Amino acid sequence: MSNVQATAAGQERLSWSTRISYGLGDTAQNVAWGAMGIMTFFYTDYAGIDPAIVGLVMLISRCFDGVSDVIMGFIVEKTHSKWGKSRPWILWMSVPFAISIVLIYTVPQTTPLLQFAYIFVTYNFCTTICYTALNLPYGSLSAMMTRISKERDMLSITRMCLSPWGRMISVSGTLPLVKMFGDNQMAWVEVMSLWAVGAMLLLLLCFSQCKETVVIEARKQTEKIPMRKSVEALLYNKYFWSALTIWMMQNVIFTITGTVLPYYCKYVFLDDSLYGLLYLVETVVTIFVMMAFSPKLLQRFGKRNMSLGGVIICLIGHLIFLLNPLDFNWLVFSCIIRGIGFAPVQSVIFGFLGDVVEYSQWKFHIREEGLVFSGGSVGCKLGAGLASAILTGLLSLAGYISSSSGSVVQPQSAVDMVVRVYEFAPVFVWVVLIVVLALYNLDKMYPQIMKELVAREAKGEL
Repeated sequence: MSNVQATAAGQERLSWSTRISYGLGDTAQNVAWGAMGIMTFFYTDYAGIDPAIVGLVMLISRCFDGVSDVIMGFIVEKTHSKWGKSRPWILWMSVPFAISIVLIYTVPQTTPLLQFAYIFVTYNFCTTICYTALNLPYGSLSAMMTRISKERDMLSITRMCLSPWGRMISVSGTLPLVKMFGDNQMAWVEVMSLWAVGAMLLLLLCFSQCKETVVIEARKQTEKIPMRKSVEALLYNKYFWSALTIWMMQNVIFTITGTVLPYYCKYVFLDDSLYGLLYLVETVVTIFVMMAFSPKLLQRFGKRNMSLGGVIICLIGHLIFLLNPLDFNWLVFSCIIRGIGFAPVQSVIFGFLGDVVEYSQWKFHIREEGLVFSGGSVGCKLGAGLASAILTGLLSLAGYISSSSGSVVQPQSAVDMVVRVYEFAPVFVWVVLIVVLALYNLDKMYPQIMKELVAREAKGEL
C-alpha cells in the first residue's frame, strides 16, 4: 500500500521536523482559540451581558461564518503564489488573527444594543474573516504536503498532539492570570494579548517550515471545472458527509464542555478555577494517549476502527459518571475517560478529510482540497454555533442571572440546568459518532483507489 501511494505522490515521507512545525500551527491557533472556549463565561460574568444575547450573536455569526468558509474554499482553489495555494494564507493572516482575538474582549460598558453590535462585529471579524482565512488553508495544506494516507494521518496525529498544548496553556492559565492581573475586564484584555502574540510567532514558524510539494500534472492539463460541478461533487461525496459529521461532533463536545463546565465548577462546586484543573487533566490524558497509542493503534486497526472503539469507551464512561454526577471525583473521572476514549478520533480527524480529497478525485475526477476542508469547516462551525446557542438559550430559560461582578446568587433552576446539560448532552454526541463510524468503510477501499489513480494519472487523466 505505501509503495503505491509513494509512487502516486512522487515524494518521500515527511520528516519529524516538518510534522512538528505543521502541528505547531494548530498550537498557535489554540493558544488563542482555547481561551475563547470560555468566552461565554467572560461575557456573562465579567462584561455583564445576558447569555441569550451571547447565544444569539454566536448563532447568527455561524451562518455568516459558514458562507465565509465556502468562499474561502474557492479562494484557496484560485490562489496561485510563489508559496503555493494554502501556505501563503498562514503568513498573510497571522497578524490580523492576533489583533482580532484581543478586540473581542474590549467590550465597552454601554447600552445593550451597542454591546450587541460590538460583540457581533468583533466576533465575526475574528471568526468569520480572520480565523476562516487562516484555519481553512492551514487544514487543506496537509493534503498538499503529501498524498500518502498514513503520512496525512501522522500529520493529523502530530497536529492533534500539539494543538491541545495551546488550549491547555490558555484554558488552564487564563482564569488564574486574570485573577492575578486584577480579576476584571482589563485583566482579560491583557491576558489575551499575551496569548495572541504567542500565537502569531508560532504561525510564522509553521509558514517557514511547511511546503506544498504535491504536484499533479494531470490536474494542470484538465479543463477548468465549473463551480456548480465542483459543489455537486462535494455534495454527492458520501464520505465527505461522514468526515463532516465526525468533525462537527468533535466541536460540539468541545462546545458543551467549554461552555458548561465553568458554570458547573462555579455553581455546583463553588470554585470556577476548578475548570482549569479539569481541563488540564483531560488534556494531559488526551495528549498522552495520542502520543503513546494513536500511531500504534493506527498501524494495527486503521483510523476508523480505532476511532469507533474510543467513542464506545467515551459512551460507557459517561454512563458510569451519571451514577453520581454531583461528586467532584466522579466529574474528574468523566474528564479522564473522555480524554482516553476521544483521543483516537481526535488524532486522525484531518486524516479522514484528506482521504475524502482522494476519493473525490477517484469518484468524480475532481480534486478539491480547499472545498473539502471548507465544507467540513462549515459543518463543524455550524454545529458548534448551534450547540452554543442552545446551551446559552437553556441557561436563559432556566433563569440564569448575568452580572459584571460575577458574584450573583443563581436560582436553583439555573444550577439544575447546568447539571442536566452536562449529564445528557455528551450522550447525544457519542451515539451520533458511533453510528457514523460504524457505517464508514473508506479505509478498506483506499489502497485500490490509489492504485487506480496512479494508473489514470500516468495517462494524463484525473
